[in-house]
Amino acid sequence: MISGMTTGITQTFVPINIAMVLFGCFMGSFIGMMPGLGPITAVALMIPVTYGLDPTTGMVLLAGVYYGAIFGGSTSSILINAPGEAATVATSLDGYPLARSGKPGKALAIAAYSSFSGGTVAVILLMFFAPMLASVSKSFQSVDYFALMILGLTAVSAFAGRGGFLKAMLMTVLGLMLSTVGTDQTSGTQRYTFGSLELLDGIEFLMLAMATFALTEALLLVMKRDASSDSLDPKSITFKDLKVTKDEFKNIAPTIGRSSLLGFFVGVLPGAGATLGSFMSYGMERNLAPPEEQKKFGKGSLRGLAAPETGNNAASSGSFVPLLTLGIPGSGTTAVMLGALIAYGIEPGPRLFVDSPEVFWGVIMSMYLGNVFLLVLNLPLIPYFARLLAIPRVIMIPAILFFSIMGVYLVTFNTFDIQMMVIFCVSALALRLMNMPMAPLLLGFILGGLMEDNLRRGLAIYDGSVSFMWERPVTLAINLLTIFVLMFPLMRTFMAKRRELKAG
Repeated sequence: MISGMTTGITQTFVPINIAMVLFGCFMGSFIGMMPGLGPITAVALMIPVTYGLDPTTGMVLLAGVYYGAIFGGSTSSILINAPGEAATVATSLDGYPLARSGKPGKALAIAAYSSFSGGTVAVILLMFFAPMLASVSKSFQSVDYFALMILGLTAVSAFAGRGGFLKAMLMTVLGLMLSTVGTDQTSGTQRYTFGSLELLDGIEFLMLAMATFALTEALLLVMKRDASSDSLDPKSITFKDLKVTKDEFKNIAPTIGRSSLLGFFVGVLPGAGATLGSFMSYGMERNLAPPEEQKKFGKGSLRGLAAPETGNNAASSGSFVPLLTLGIPGSGTTAVMLGALIAYGIEPGPRLFVDSPEVFWGVIMSMYLGNVFLLVLNLPLIPYFARLLAIPRVIMIPAILFFSIMGVYLVTFNTFDIQMMVIFCVSALALRLMNMPMAPLLLGFILGGLMEDNLRRGLAIYDGSVSFMWERPVTLAINLLTIFVLMFPLMRTFMAKRRELKAG
């Protein structure tokens, strides 16, 4: 491993590779900030740039673009509540309220520190444990993934306030139902398409996210006549606003530690990716938080912001384990990168260590440098990003509507999706006015397709029996963990009441 690290350091500190890491981080951050243009688009746009480059240099550039785009996606989520990428949906839940309460600089700074910490911890784990974790992730079967998705849905409880669990569950079911629209990939049956050719491919996540978050937010700003943004003085947002106090650091430090580990291990599993990493980190922190802290979640909690930002960046780095060591993409973005790797004539897999050590270790070691560049690039720009909130509503609201609609159209090139977007926006607006949470809907929608595929494969392997839920040790362990996660808040409340009775 020492020789591999030496090879990686040698490759990383070649001037052209340093320049490519810097360029990749900058372009990734810039593209990721635009609503609708997530990491897949960012990496795909950069592939032509890598033609003619050395394979190591090309992969270093694409890796920089990937985690730069994840980093940049949090900016639009925090400032205008427009999560164009699934991995940053959970970030907007506490980041946006924090920004609207007059602390946009602090929100962006905490996101930057959390992303840096999560990415760095994940790279260290990647360096030491990648081969071992590759063999562990290879042993996961479809039924284990299904159980893991169920565990991911327990994050629903994190979006539910007091008495709101039923609402969160209803929205999750609605999200699961929406995920079934389209053509069944196994049988070819059309489901809930109502004869529409445009619905054969299902519903676009980006369109749904923009309709339920960005568009409805713009309409709510109009309806509520909130003048806070108009009264925000752009010059009042300075570098002092980025300051995170010692007590605030102490508050979020355990969150960052736990979310780094959880995000990384979720990212290692093929197919899980940064989205599940961010939602599970958020759910875990919500469930572990003391009752007083729990009430702040969804209203601008620092822990609620730090958890998903740490989790999605750690998972992004973790997803390089199945990509490099097994040749299995852990997400849509790494699938694009896998195509680029193969186009270079390099075969990813267990022999990548031996056949192309300069690529394997060069990419890993460049991530250290990339995380530092992201922090250095983005921190000085935060006061300027934060001033977006000072733009008068008469300009901001049309701008949100324009960029959201154009973002969806540029990805799909289909006017039908714009019409669907308007329908979903009106429906979501009515649901939000009834205090129904939108995040569980997106969580159910994201996980629905994956759950169905893995359950179907599991039932085929076990001849239609669901005995795998308790007969297979790994599946049973995940199911027990799910039960524990659901029961933990109840157990803690029960213990607290018991202590109060004893004290009284």
